[in-house]
Amino acid sequence: MTATDDPADPAPASPAESTEAQFGPHRFYAGEGGGSTEFRGARFDVADLRGARFTDCDLTGVTIRDGWLVNVSISGYLSNVSVNGVDVTDFVNAELDRRHPERVQFREGQTADDVRATWDTIERLWSQAVERAGRLPAAALTQQVNEEWSFTQTLRHLVFITDAWASRTVLDEEMPYHPLGLPQSWYPPSDAAALGIDLAAQPGYAEILAARADRMAVMRRIVAGLTDDGLGRPCGRSPAPGYPDEERTVISCISVVMDEEIEHYRFAVRDLAVLEAR
Repeated sequence: MTATDDPADPAPASPAESTEAQFGPHRFYAGEGGGSTEFRGARFDVADLRGARFTDCDLTGVTIRDGWLVNVSISGYLSNVSVNGVDVTDFVNAELDRRHPERVQFREGQTADDVRATWDTIERLWSQAVERAGRLPAAALTQQVNEEWSFTQTLRHLVFITDAWASRTVLDEEMPYHPLGLPQSWYPPSDAAALGIDLAAQPGYAEILAARADRMAVMRRIVAGLTDDGLGRPCGRSPAPGYPDEERTVISCISVVMDEEIEHYRFAVRDLAVLEAR
């Protein structure tokens, strides 16, 4: 299965290709106040950039020469990324697949039975993650690691993803959004409010777990009823107001849900390890 997540297209094969900027792998537009071109083509020579942070930036064609890269962390979509003359793209992807074989299972799936098997894996992994999180102090579940979403915020986001990409599109429900769901950080607050979502809400962990369990049950019912012929059925609704107007099918929408589940699981267990070590 190939996920058709929020990004419109993969990054270009070379910087010479003309394309619109892609602000991170999960955005379909820059958002209010974003999209600055101030530093496009900029040169930084003998500059002290220690501690700089680049979030949701298009770094296509960036060159670092004779840099001092110590304690550097990079995450995002990779293609043709070379370090000291060595293209590390395939190595990074292969290592991620080794650590998280669910990525391979998801990517290679073709049939309705494959979808069900992948969802079985997702349910098992998240059950283990929630059990692991439950052994931490309650305060740790709302702590952010390196400015990433906390464990509770991640669960709330996945509630929204199910509402948007399963209930709204596949089940054709007009307003399926849970009030504690958490859209992408760049989603306009006014649009979230129109969906009945309170971005300022601070729900308790038990309430979050209940909403999450309910939405996972929605996905379980959907995948249980899938047929191979039904995977290509068109979905008439967009995931939420503001999303691009484009053709979507049952499998493309379900693939977004599963891709989000798998990637956010990877982020969640990464950050749980940090919290456990504190």
